[in-house]
Amino acid sequence: MPRIDRLTAPLRGAVSALLLCLTTLFWGVPLCLLAAAKPLALSPALRRAVTHGLDETAQRWLSTNLVWIRWWLNPRIEATIPAGVSIDAWWLVISNHRSWTDIFVLQHALCRRLSPPRFLVKRELRWLPIVGLAFWAMEFPLLRRSRDASERDLRQMQRMCELAQRSPTTFYVFAEGTRFTRAKHDAQRSPHAHLLKPRAGGCAQVAALLGDRLAGVLDATLVYRTRQGEPLRVGFWDFLCGRTPPIELHIQQRALPEWTRHGDYLNDEHYRKRFQAWINSLWQEKDHLLASRSRISGIG
Repeated sequence: MPRIDRLTAPLRGAVSALLLCLTTLFWGVPLCLLAAAKPLALSPALRRAVTHGLDETAQRWLSTNLVWIRWWLNPRIEATIPAGVSIDAWWLVISNHRSWTDIFVLQHALCRRLSPPRFLVKRELRWLPIVGLAFWAMEFPLLRRSRDASERDLRQMQRMCELAQRSPTTFYVFAEGTRFTRAKHDAQRSPHAHLLKPRAGGCAQVAALLGDRLAGVLDATLVYRTRQGEPLRVGFWDFLCGRTPPIELHIQQRALPEWTRHGDYLNDEHYRKRFQAWINSLWQEKDHLLASRSRISGIG
């Protein structure tokens, strides 16, 4: 049986990649048309209509992908989701990050259960065909990694949050800023056994710019479970090949502290340190959860 799996996994991955390309090309047509129409939408009503069209196209694109993922790959995902989540509210989702697979796992559990998504993404992703255009058209903040980019990043964040005030939106932030690897973990000297150091800037800016509109924080922890001695396959190609181990998604709903809603992360050092300490406390709890699940599943 293991030999058959090794032979069939690449074929399954190729079919998955083809399905992903086909859905991207199919929904890329209306998305490109709406993106082209966006600069021509001069009235507020027309701009709102185009933005709504972009959101709906993105949701249908994602929903189509989830259909074939559930049918073809049938990933083993156990999700614990709070009862109080609503599609008619603004949310901030904060998650750990292992690979592109995380995005599909989160949407597998939360698509159409929360308001339309907005991701904070790396600027390099703007070059991805169609996907990069979608990020631009939907005004996802394309964030730079350099330290001198804070002001430019903040302007993009402000623009996104201004647009988001018009209708319920869910913001997804991978606070570690990059995918976890053991090499990155060691280079950072992270105090967490299973996580990189979190960065508070994106979360703080969303909290301060949206203020009281946010219904709360959804603290998401992704756990990829495997047995002792088995490889931990979390890469996106492994996901497309159906080789991803069982995945647990633990989501806790947390109230956003009142003081986080009114602050200046860039210029107020006290607020910046306080917000970073709050994020660090979430990461400590997240690391304890990952450690406990690792012991159960045998991950070393």
